[in-house]
Amino acid sequence: MNTATRSPDLVIPSIEGHPGYDVSWPREAASLERGVTAVLRVRNEARNLPWALPPLLRSGYRIVVVDNGSDDGTADVARRVAAEHGATDRVEVTAYPFTISRCGDEHLRTHERSVHSLAHFYNWSFAHVRTAYSLKWDGDMVLTDEGVATFADLAWQLEHVEAVVSMPRHPLFVESPSVAYLDRYLINVEEYLFPMGEAYRHVKAFEWEMRMVPRGTERLRLPEGLCVELKHLDSDEFDHWDGQAAFGSTERTRRKAREWQVFSELRAGRGAQLAGVERIEAPAGVHVVDHVAHTWLPAQRRPLTVPPHEREPRTAS
Repeated sequence: MNTATRSPDLVIPSIEGHPGYDVSWPREAASLERGVTAVLRVRNEARNLPWALPPLLRSGYRIVVVDNGSDDGTADVARRVAAEHGATDRVEVTAYPFTISRCGDEHLRTHERSVHSLAHFYNWSFAHVRTAYSLKWDGDMVLTDEGVATFADLAWQLEHVEAVVSMPRHPLFVESPSVAYLDRYLINVEEYLFPMGEAYRHVKAFEWEMRMVPRGTERLRLPEGLCVELKHLDSDEFDHWDGQAAFGSTERTRRKAREWQVFSELRAGRGAQLAGVERIEAPAGVHVVDHVAHTWLPAQRRPLTVPPHEREPRTAS
């Protein structure tokens, strides 16, 4: 890091006056080390982290895990996985003790600089990054083998450019250790990889937070098939929303309505009635998440997502 020329950080204080949770955001990426740091803001992701963390480590990335009030040993699992992969020097585990406003109306009622705000929580979490690029990652997102190779290449390709990278991810609804369902109708493309710097901080937006991107910034889009998002049918995958009424009210949230529909139908045992949802069964002795990430998904023809004009008109009753 070139500390001799680094300008003072942008300081974003919380309105509650908690100095330890004020944000010190770097002014520019040029003053930071080369490379990428993945930031995972997690709560009760103990069973997912053994799948989520190793591919990121194989990509060569540093990782910051911010535990937000887990009661299932999430932080301990993150430390254990790092130790098992000989990567304790690349994984930082920290904690954020405040309850975060849920997406939707609750979020809209919360001041942007409150310690309970998604925007402030994200800024505080990403302010731990000491590399020029940061990767927004969730504790339930798993890179495929193809994704690992792609992310490893990105680390050096982005060294001399300033770009924002988006990627499709595919929801994988996990029924059991041997059976899961992939939704081929859901198109979910988000921006995940960002330069650091004042111009790329998080701000309050409708439904949830949003990362600023300066006008004219170069944008890259990765292909399908690099990542799955785990949704366990035996858990509450929507407890960070303050109600189903928030789904589908904007373009950004229409995908949540589809996720809710598929999740609900599968839990009710009506998955066969839902067009676009494919059942996947793993071979004996192989967990279905490993099967999808290492074998099934890489072997699928592209595009993985069914184009709208080719979709069946029927829906679940």
